[in-house]
Amino acid sequence: MRGLMKADWQSTPLVLAGILCLALALLHLEIILMGAPAYLYFGAGERMAALAQEGSWLPGLLTALVALLLGAFAAYAFAGVGIIRGLPWPRPMLLGICALFLLRGMAAVPQAAGLISGGEATGKDFSFSLVALLTGLLFAWGLANRWRLLRP
Repeated sequence: MRGLMKADWQSTPLVLAGILCLALALLHLEIILMGAPAYLYFGAGERMAALAQEGSWLPGLLTALVALLLGAFAAYAFAGVGIIRGLPWPRPMLLGICALFLLRGMAAVPQAAGLISGGEATGKDFSFSLVALLTGLLFAWGLANRWRLLRP
């Protein structure tokens, strides 16, 4: 907690990125509880929704793994500002997490073009991409602020 007490404006982007990752992890756990309609709404596809409807364990397991991964991303964000200590390879892990979110967020560009031109893009998909882009930008900003303080 000492890192949190000493947090300054340079720590804020990584803290916000961590909070977003935790919120996304909780959302994925909620999707498991809501079942097939949530899988359809959030874009997991008809096959995943059908499996969930049939009572298969596979959609829940895969979604729980995504939630666990998002929780690990949050832990690394918090480690980047010193709230959590002892996680290995903070620089490369934060770089990788940042890249994943930015790559996912880049889908917003063609989706925005599709929305403007009346193509197949939906506002829902565009908003999901914007959340990923925002999270990636927060990771990038926070990592740039804290790079020299992270052990290699």
